[in-house]
Amino acid sequence: MVSTDRPKLIKICCSCGQHRHVSVVVERDFQPLEVKDTNKGILRQKAEQREMGLWACLAVISPFPFYYYLWTHPQKWVDLCGSGRDPCKVMAIVSHFIKLIQFISLLSVSTFSWPPPLYFWPLFIFGQFLNFRVYQLLGEAGTYYGVRFGKNIPWATEFPFGVIRDPQYVGSILSLLACLSWVPFLYIFLWVLGYAFIIQVESMEDPATRANPLS
Repeated sequence: MVSTDRPKLIKICCSCGQHRHVSVVVERDFQPLEVKDTNKGILRQKAEQREMGLWACLAVISPFPFYYYLWTHPQKWVDLCGSGRDPCKVMAIVSHFIKLIQFISLLSVSTFSWPPPLYFWPLFIFGQFLNFRVYQLLGEAGTYYGVRFGKNIPWATEFPFGVIRDPQYVGSILSLLACLSWVPFLYIFLWVLGYAFIIQVESMEDPATRANPLS
């Protein structure tokens, strides 16, 4: 048994003939060891959750410095990949790996329930349709910065291009918003903020800074 630091005072009066004696007895609260261990376990669990949440935040924003570097330093990436490797394909492989880390991190902080809210279906389906359509029209080279790596990418005019600006990112944002009932708002917000940042970066493309492909 473990005593606490808050004593209780109990006065006990007794009479003995003509004299009246007052005794003070100090009673301490006792707390079982099991309760104290439970409190420590709760505090430890909260600390682990905070640490896990921090790692999830870092994982969510991790792709965007990579995208920023490739967009602003395409020649360095082409040189790093060398003449025997396609810079677009290498970028796609790295991007898929980072995306996997993102999803694993989100799983650690998400709470899933079924069925999802009604708004999930239109947002997710249309968002994925936009992503699929962009990849269908642009291919791997067009999707993964081929124009910045010195490749000749035909200008796409079919839907959703010409109707929706940055349809690939819009599709991804819609898919994220569809998962708001499962994923805490903070992580969705950071992910969307990253997309907004990279959209702004890509809107200021200077053709003079494009890479020269290696022969």
